[in-house]
Amino acid sequence: MDSRPIKEREKDGLKTRTEVLGKVWVDKSQANVDDFNREFTEFLHTTCWNDIWNRPGLSRKMRSVLNLGMLTALGKEHELKLHLRGALNNGVTKDEIKEVLMQAAIYAGVPAAVAAFRCAREVFASKE
Repeated sequence: MDSRPIKEREKDGLKTRTEVLGKVWVDKSQANVDDFNREFTEFLHTTCWNDIWNRPGLSRKMRSVLNLGMLTALGKEHELKLHLRGALNNGVTKDEIKEVLMQAAIYAGVPAAVAAFRCAREVFASKE
């Protein structure tokens, strides 16, 4: 566990989030931080984006692959689109994404995979 002061961990988490999801999206998201969600956003940066994403043992690419499978299974299309962009930023190829979604079809169900393939096509089209 990272024992540095929380503000350092939060700063590094924001940096990681920006590297994975892209500056444009993170800046837009940060513009929506207010008194109501500030503490939650700080928690995400500190815990999710620093303490978990920066752990040794798995590459960012592997973490992205895992997220694609989990978000597909959960049917969380908004987050899936974000993490599809992140996966591409982390070096996951379109062919690898296709294989993740094929695998998810068996374990998470065809309807979940249909939605995920649709999300992937939208993300791919927006990046071209």
